[in-house]
Amino acid sequence: MRIAFLSFLMVLLAQSALAQVVAPTPQPRITRDGGTPTTQNQDQPPTSLDGQTGLTIVPADGAATPIIPGPPQPISLSATIEVNGTRIPSGLIWRVYDTKTDESGQLTQLFKSEDATASLSLPPGEYRVHVSLGRAQTTDVLKVELGPNIKTLVLDAGALRLRSEVSSEIFIPPNQLKFDVFTDGLDGEQIPIIVDVEQNALIHLNAGVYSVVSRWGDQNATVRADIRVEPGQVTEATLFHKAAQISFLLVSSPGGEAIADVDWKIQNQSNEIIFTHLGAFPTAILAEGDYTIIAQSGDTVYNREFQVQTGRPLEIEVLTTVY
Repeated sequence: MRIAFLSFLMVLLAQSALAQVVAPTPQPRITRDGGTPTTQNQDQPPTSLDGQTGLTIVPADGAATPIIPGPPQPISLSATIEVNGTRIPSGLIWRVYDTKTDESGQLTQLFKSEDATASLSLPPGEYRVHVSLGRAQTTDVLKVELGPNIKTLVLDAGALRLRSEVSSEIFIPPNQLKFDVFTDGLDGEQIPIIVDVEQNALIHLNAGVYSVVSRWGDQNATVRADIRVEPGQVTEATLFHKAAQISFLLVSSPGGEAIADVDWKIQNQSNEIIFTHLGAFPTAILAEGDYTIIAQSGDTVYNREFQVQTGRPLEIEVLTTVY
């Protein structure tokens, strides 16, 4: 009896030791993009809910296999000015690119739309999406998963409206003004964002500080200012020119009739020719400073030094009788 009991006890101890040494084989995990890992029988191949491929198998050792592209999935793209802002209703341009470059080293464009909310379909995978509103733009990663895909991009943008004057009482005709907008490059150089903008035009830009140049006329009347664009706001700025519009006449006596067919040139203090004209009534818009006007009629050359001060339009006569 004692011998039988001891034999039974030894069998139980042996089974207990074996149970502690042999651990169960871990099951592989199946991870759906954006989902919670689940377990699955090793004898059954992984499939998606609709029976299509498109899952990532993560074995017990943690190594993952690439996502197998499945059928195209629906995608909806929209944009806002600020985080949690309202959707931009119009003016957007959407572009979606593959992440792989072509033979020329460029990303392949797969989609383009000018709808406020763009709709498209692409196989599961990773893409690059770009949206622009005027000169404001942003780019982000677009991850397409099984099922509906909704993505909203934040432009972090504002707008700029520019105008220029001589003073609060002296206005400049809009057709004589042009504006250029620059941003700083990596090496500090000025990179043009947009040029030849008309007065009062609404310019959409990413939030930040920009260098703005106002050009009055075609000569040297320019003024520059640094302006900050705030997100979700329209920044209005007025730049003031220190310049004047000057007209010239070649006459034989003060108040006399202008002589026709005159070849005109204007030199600055560095003797650079900054203006030329052939005719009787030239007009130049010049920054404050000292200049020389040269008028050639036939073989005779006349000249006169003059000074430009900020103010209203001015008329200067060049007298032939003085020379």
